[in-house]
Amino acid sequence: MAVSNAHLSLSSFLLSGCLSLLAVVSLLADEEAVQLVRAYTPVLLLGNYVLVNLYLRLVHQGYHYQIAVRATFLGTVFSTGCLISVFAPLSWRPLGLYMITMAIFHYSEFLVTALVNARTLSLDSFLLNHSKEYGIAALASWIEFFLERWLLPELKEFWPVVLIGVMMCAAGEVLRKAAMMTAKTNFNHIVQSVREDGHQLVTNGVYAICRHPSYVGWFVWSVGTQLMLCNPVCLLAYTLASWKFFQTRVLVEEVSLLNFFGDQYYQYQQKVPTGLPFIKGYM
Repeated sequence: MAVSNAHLSLSSFLLSGCLSLLAVVSLLADEEAVQLVRAYTPVLLLGNYVLVNLYLRLVHQGYHYQIAVRATFLGTVFSTGCLISVFAPLSWRPLGLYMITMAIFHYSEFLVTALVNARTLSLDSFLLNHSKEYGIAALASWIEFFLERWLLPELKEFWPVVLIGVMMCAAGEVLRKAAMMTAKTNFNHIVQSVREDGHQLVTNGVYAICRHPSYVGWFVWSVGTQLMLCNPVCLLAYTLASWKFFQTRVLVEEVSLLNFFGDQYYQYQQKVPTGLPFIKGYM
């Protein structure tokens, strides 16, 4: 069933994301073809999204349909981001890169969970409804981008900063997914208060470098998204808010881990840092 869910989500993501190939094809095409693709991009995106959703409604029902429609939405966001990154004016292209980054992050959260810890898999594994605060933060970053792009479009063309953001997002994404794949069934999106059978303390791989690699990855990714958008206000706000969130989260989680593993976790704390700046954890 887990593999079925992974395959279903992947096929839906790729089916709706296939229009991203237009961005690649355009690089090899002449100017007239590029202008044609640019002119019809909104129609192509909308038409593809509607057709894919109609197909999914006919083929899938219930839980499987809910998986497919979320993966389709993220695939469409990915395609839109690719097309904006290639066809839009320079000041809009950071938004395209941001959309690609968001789509990959949220989709891969579900996919990796389906592959390595199917027991905990749910629609919430996409993290699309992570929290009210997460939604407000995302909305704030969009508002800042659009306002600054309208008032100071040249601010959104500072490509050294954009590229640093892209690299931070890529590094954070890789670290977080490496943590999930290393921990496997010991990873959970929700902090556990009761130790389940088979729950083991993971100290190898990326966990030998830092105690909370998934949080470090998410923190780096979060800050990177605002560098990518060249959002100075949200860059500061995201950095402070994310740091505060993870400081509290680590404290709560480590209390549970000390209860679960006792001296084994205490010794691990003494040898390996949390990985998050100025956060020591529950010592």
